[in-house]
Amino acid sequence: MPSITGCAISNPCVLIEQTFCLLSFHAVNRQHTIMEQNKETPRIRACLFDMDGLLIDSEDKYTMITNEVLQMYGKPNLPWSIKAQLQGRPQPEASKIFHDWAKLPITPEGTAAKQSSLQAKYFPLCKPLPGVPALLSSLVSTQSTDQPCYIALATSSNSRNFKLKTDHLTDLFAAFPQAHRVLGDDPRIGKGRGKPLPDIYLLALETINEDLRSKGQPEIKPEECLVFEDAVPGVEAGRRAGMQVVWCPHPGLLEAYKGREEEVLAGLTGSHKEEEKTEWEKEAGQLQEWRVQGAGKVGVLGDGWGKLYNTLEDFPFARYGIQIP
Repeated sequence: MPSITGCAISNPCVLIEQTFCLLSFHAVNRQHTIMEQNKETPRIRACLFDMDGLLIDSEDKYTMITNEVLQMYGKPNLPWSIKAQLQGRPQPEASKIFHDWAKLPITPEGTAAKQSSLQAKYFPLCKPLPGVPALLSSLVSTQSTDQPCYIALATSSNSRNFKLKTDHLTDLFAAFPQAHRVLGDDPRIGKGRGKPLPDIYLLALETINEDLRSKGQPEIKPEECLVFEDAVPGVEAGRRAGMQVVWCPHPGLLEAYKGREEEVLAGLTGSHKEEEKTEWEKEAGQLQEWRVQGAGKVGVLGDGWGKLYNTLEDFPFARYGIQIP
C-alpha cells in the first residue's frame, strides 16, 4: 500500500481519508493563490448541493420533531441560536450540542428513539423548496451542451433518513446520478470528518471527476465548483474545500446571524471550534500534521467567493458562467 506521510499504511480507509485531507490542503491553497492573482471567480463547471433546508423543507420537519420532544418534558421550543449550531452537522455532533442545551431527563439514546419515531411520521411529508425543481432541471439541461455543468449531492443525512425524506420525491432526485450522491454515513468520509470540515464536498467532486477521467475529459478543480448551502457549518465546509458558495438560509437563521452575513460567507464564524472536536479528532490532530492541514482554510471577508440569496427562484446562472440552453 502506498504511503502519503512517509509511513506504510495498512488500512485503505485511512489512505482514502488522508488523500481527501491533502486534496483539501492543496485545493484551498490554490484558491487563495487565485484570489490574490485574480479578483474574478472562475467559471462554474459543477454544482454541489446540500439537501436539508436547501432542496427540501426537512429542516422545518426537524424543528417540529424536536419541539414535540421538548414539549414532552415541559421544555421551551428550540431557539434559532441553538438550531443554527445543529444544522448541517453529523448526528453525533448535533446530538451533543442539543443535549448540552436541553438538559432533558433522558439519555441521548432515549431522545434519539423518540425522534426516530416522529421522523418516520414527518419526513415522508417533505416538499421541494421554491425554485429547486427548476434549478435542478436547468442544470441537467446543460449536460447535453459543450459547456456542461455537473451536479452532485452532499448531505449529512444518513441512509435511513435520506430514504424517508426522498422516496416520494424520485422525480426531483433523479437529477442526481446514484454515483454522485454522498450521504452522511458514507464510509469514505472519515470518522469525525463531517461538516464543517471539507471532506464531503471534496468527495462529491471526486465522484464527478471519476466519470470525467473515465471519458478522457479534463477534471474539475475545487475553485470551479459552486456549493449550495443553507447551514452555516455547510458554508464553512464549502469554503474550506476551496469552492465558491451560495448561502440560501432559512429566514430564522438569517435573523440569528444578522450583521454577520459576511463572516458566514467567508466561513469565519468558527463552526469548527477546537472545543467542539471529538476526542478522536483532537488526538489525531496532535499526532498527524496532515489532519490539521486537512481542515482546509476559510476565506477572506468580501472576497466574492460567497453569495447570499433569499431564494433559489430565478437563479442568476450567468453570474457564474453557466449557460442554460
